[in-house]
Parts: sequence; C-alpha cells; structure tokens
Amino acid sequence: MNKPQNFWQTLKKPFFCSAPMYGVSDEAFRRMLLMYGRPDVFWTEMVPADGLVYMAEKSGLDSKSGRSLMRILKFVHQERPIVAQVFGNKPENFHKSVLLLKGMGFDGVDINAGCPEKNIEKQGAGAALIKNPSLVREIIAAAKEAAGGLPVSLKTRIGYNRDSTEEWIGLLLQTKLDALTIHGRTRSEGFGGEARWRAIRQVVLLRNKLAPETIIIGNGGIRDLLDAENKIKESGVDGAMVGRALLGNPWFFGPVAANDRKARLDAIKEHVAIFDETFGDEKNFDDLKKHFAAYASGFEGAKELRMKLMSVGSAEEARAAVAEFETKR
Repeated sequence: MNKPQNFWQTLKKPFFCSAPMYGVSDEAFRRMLLMYGRPDVFWTEMVPADGLVYMAEKSGLDSKSGRSLMRILKFVHQERPIVAQVFGNKPENFHKSVLLLKGMGFDGVDINAGCPEKNIEKQGAGAALIKNPSLVREIIAAAKEAAGGLPVSLKTRIGYNRDSTEEWIGLLLQTKLDALTIHGRTRSEGFGGEARWRAIRQVVLLRNKLAPETIIIGNGGIRDLLDAENKIKESGVDGAMVGRALLGNPWFFGPVAANDRKARLDAIKEHVAIFDETFGDEKNFDDLKKHFAAYASGFEGAKELRMKLMSVGSAEEARAAVAEFETKR
C-alpha cells in the first residue's frame, strides 16, 4: 500500500490523537478504539531506542527482549496513520531506531522528551532532555537523517522546573520538526494541577513566527470531546492528544457515549477477548488492570466488581468474574 510521506500535511484540522501511554496504548487498547470510535492518529507505547538497537544487532527478534519489543510495536492496517514513539539519549541509536521503524511500516516516528518517570529520567531520557537542549538537537538531526522523508515529531512539556516556553519550545521549533506535541505542564508538575493551555497558545504563536509548517498538538487535562474541542479553539492548535480520559472510555471519539452498566460490562469482556487473542500469555495480564479500574465505575456494584477484577490473573478468571457479577445482579 502506498502511504503519504508526510501524513500530517494531509490531515483535516482539527484532528485528534491517542496518547502513547506506557502499559496502556497497546494493540488491544487501540483495537477497542477502532471498534467504538477511533482517533485520527494512533501512537504506540514508547519503546527504548537502545533496546531496539540491541535487539536488531545482538539479541535478535526471536529473543525474549526482542519479542517483548515487537509486541509493543505490533499494529494492524486499520490503525493507520500510526506513529511509533521512541525514548533514549543516544543520537546514534535514534538514527538506527528510526531506520528500523521505517522498515516496519510506521507512518511517523516520535521522540519522547517529556516523560517524567524516574526510571526514564535516570537514563537521561524523557523529560531529562529538557535540561540538555544541545543533545536534543543532535537527536532530532539523527532521527531526521534516518527518516528520509518519513515525518519526525517530538512530544514534550512546557519546561522542567518552570515554564520555559520561549527558550525551550523556541529551540525545538528551529529544528523544523514535522509535528510537536506540547503537554501544558512542567516536568515538576507531573500530572497534577491544571494543564496550562495558555502556554500552549504561546507555542502556537511562536510556531507561526519560527516554523509555520510544523503541526502543533496540544495535550494535558482533557476531560471529554467537548473539552478537547474548546481547548483547540482557545489555543489555536492543529489538533489535540488525549491520554488518561481514554481509560475505560473507548467511546471517547465515537458518536455515542455508551457508559451504562451493560455497555461497560460488554466492553470489559471485549477488551479481555482482544487482549487474549492478540497477546495470549506473552504480555503481562496486569496491564489490563488499569483499564479494569476505569471500566468498573459509575454503576451499582462497580466497586465490588473492580476489587474482584484487580485480583484476577488471566483472561479466564476475568471472564468468570464478570459472569458471576452479571448472574448476581
């Protein structure tokens, strides 16, 4: 299939993206969104550049680590356009990773420069890159060289300990990225407090002056589709990326908000079936529990079901827990 070299330039605006949430944005989750209402652009979970290179050069695709990474990068045609997100701090490994991901057929590659997780930052990656702008320039250059026309984007925050939109985002825009996703909080704020969409508005104004071709995507604190649409209008971004609001809500982008008890129980069963079919016992079943906690809420007896689902360890046990709950109620 022929795909556009830069799909960002062909997207109808405003558009919506699903966020690259670690342990959440796997193929089973994305297929639930396909079923109920898809975003315009999908992201994978983030993968380590170092791990991809080691897998390719030493470990091999059939090794345990190789299979683990390939599970994260698995996708189906219906998910296009889909972007693979990479984290790390070595430009040479970003170069090699982009070559690999391009060969796997992804529609774009995204650099993670905003993850606040301590284990990621200890590696000098994620949000730690905000403190190392010269290294970020090298990473972007290495990724773009390897991409050969495949779009390269970056996801980050408005600063590390303070709002440094002018300096930090200004530097990024000078690299002429194809797209730039801005989370409206600093690294120090994590996911607490209100995301500052006024700062994201400043990013748009900077973009208009420095890099008018770069697509700007706003992220942070989106509650529902109407909220996303309002934030897009207020900030002037080209699109919005939605993260935690998608948990337990595959209807987010769909035409109908089917959030009653039956719809939620059916969604649990469907998600378990897709997870089991897609991964079998090759992926940690506990990854589903983030979804269970969100699905099992808002109806009578939800807490009881939620506690039961938190204790299961397999698809069969999850199905049995839901069946028992339906029988009792």
